[in-house]
Amino acid sequence: SSFPLSTHNWVFITVYSNSDGLYVLYVSQVLYLQQAEVTRERVYAMHQSSIDGVEDMSALAELHEAAIMHNLYQRYQKDNIYTNIGSILAAVNPYKQISGLYDLERVDLYSKHHLGELPPHIFAVANECYRCIWKRHDSQCVLISGESGAGKTESTKLLLQFLSVMSQKSAGTPQSEKTTRVEQAIVQSSPIMEAFGNAKTVYNNNSSRFGKFIQLHFSESGNIQGGCVIDCILIFTQHKFIYIRCISTFSYTYAA
Repeated sequence: SSFPLSTHNWVFITVYSNSDGLYVLYVSQVLYLQQAEVTRERVYAMHQSSIDGVEDMSALAELHEAAIMHNLYQRYQKDNIYTNIGSILAAVNPYKQISGLYDLERVDLYSKHHLGELPPHIFAVANECYRCIWKRHDSQCVLISGESGAGKTESTKLLLQFLSVMSQKSAGTPQSEKTTRVEQAIVQSSPIMEAFGNAKTVYNNNSSRFGKFIQLHFSESGNIQGGCVIDCILIFTQHKFIYIRCISTFSYTYAA
């Protein structure tokens, strides 16, 4: 079982007995709790699948916050930063480089399999999206959301990276060659927008202070023909943002 110590902070316990509303618990650490704090409503059952961890959390026997948080933590400890929740992909920012996670070999691997045949990965989502364009003959949409520092901007870049490679394949362009002008313009537009629209936050030194709607246009053969990027400025303290924006823009210009 699990018991909440605070918001988003849980501890594993073993319930030895429950008589007259009084719980006898075993924990691996010393806790100081009021008797009124330990109630049935605050003790959550933990199935073995929740303890061991699963690739798809829709398969958890008990689907509650404690089980979800523990499953994500277990996978994160093994550098498995991606976890499925049905058709939704949960990504945990590793704050480090994981060797081989996004190389061309990984792109090629996921491009040859359907969603669910390989471990969870953002390339699996990108590939499913790309396949569905031709399977359903309809536009596809990927929504990326999360708090500041969660990795939304990087996830967007990875999606574009995968789709760019698939576009090259459909056009018969070797992966060793450079991308086309259209693909380059879309992929390389991010640093320019980040220079004018990023700022430092508590959790992220280079946080995007704006949202982006990126639209890609594919030909019938499967290669990218064009696209557009629409920015959506968020609400913020304007004077502070302008000051940070000027520093950020100057830094990018100086580095170039």
